[in-house]
Amino acid sequence: MNLDLAHLMRPGTLQLSALPPLSVYVHLPWCLKKCPYCDFNSHEWRGQDLHQAEQAYLDAVCADLEAGLPLIWGRSVQSIFIGGGTPSLLSPAGIERLLADLRARLRLVADCEITLEANPGTFEQDRFKAFRQAGVTRLSIGVQSFDDRFLKALGRVHDREQALAAVAEAARCFDTYNIDLMYALPGQSKDDLSADLQQALAFNPPHLSVYHLTMEPNTYFAKHPPVNLPDEDTAYDMLDMITAATGAAEMQRYEVSAYARAGHRCEHNLNYWQFGDYLGLGAGAHGKLSFAHRVLRTVKLRDPQRYMEAAKAGQALAQADEVKRADLPFEFMLNALRLRAGFELGQFTERTGLPLSAIQKALEQAESRGLIERDGAQIKPTERGFDFLSELQALFLA
Repeated sequence: MNLDLAHLMRPGTLQLSALPPLSVYVHLPWCLKKCPYCDFNSHEWRGQDLHQAEQAYLDAVCADLEAGLPLIWGRSVQSIFIGGGTPSLLSPAGIERLLADLRARLRLVADCEITLEANPGTFEQDRFKAFRQAGVTRLSIGVQSFDDRFLKALGRVHDREQALAAVAEAARCFDTYNIDLMYALPGQSKDDLSADLQQALAFNPPHLSVYHLTMEPNTYFAKHPPVNLPDEDTAYDMLDMITAATGAAEMQRYEVSAYARAGHRCEHNLNYWQFGDYLGLGAGAHGKLSFAHRVLRTVKLRDPQRYMEAAKAGQALAQADEVKRADLPFEFMLNALRLRAGFELGQFTERTGLPLSAIQKALEQAESRGLIERDGAQIKPTERGFDFLSELQALFLA
């Protein structure tokens, strides 16, 4: 599947006054083991030569990038996120090569944030230092829990000691890093969560992400739900605990699941939540690209082998759809209302090309229900709006 740039540039019903900031997402699809809760495009490593597969995959990503360059000519890139899968399975030399390929073809801003997802199960002494030397500026560590009972329940390949060692190494090598935790785990009590939080906060991390375990479609847990999950009231109590503990540690909850110290918010994720653009590269990678009169969503081929073969022929694109005018308010709010600070009304018009009248009725409903508050031109969710975010976002459905 190919995109016709002239077709994308033709007149349309939207009028975007300016293009939003641009990021790049690179997907690396392999893991040591598929976690039972994971609905990302990840595939267990089957034992073939890793170095050979790494080079072949990076060749494909480079070809994929070159095929997408005409869609983003002249635009600067503010952040790069290397996700998966388990990107830290790749060698530091492979990550260095990937970043060199990106730098050679894209115009990166001077302080471009470059994040790499890493799992403690792929941790080796000095490996994180080598990623830093390769050009990675921010590490995101998928700890999920520091308790071996819950790591086993989640199907993780690492244990508590590996998690502690990985975070300690990240703290030595990176000014900015993130610890990922999960809560409402099978059999987890509030005391168990408190122990996980206190262990994470003992590292004084710059950034902490804490996610509620959910049963996503097409996962092992969806077909075989774990028993003894905390009930809804307990899960709400756990969220209150997370907010209190991070607040006491002087971390700001700037997004529904993200807590950061001053100067350490994730710029890449902020671009998502502010309805920015991102070029998706790699097997199954999603992208969003804006043009003067339309917004486009893209998806690359999911199967790694099929993706690699197609990318080298310039045919990695599996799907490309214009976001319907009627769907844009919901798509914008699905992201922007995740932020504690919300959004400026002018940003809605700038990022969607729609007039404010497209959301006026829904804004009035949200305000009357106490789900949002206005501060001049700034719209932000209230505490109730944060607690009932899905209800708030649904008001903007077509």
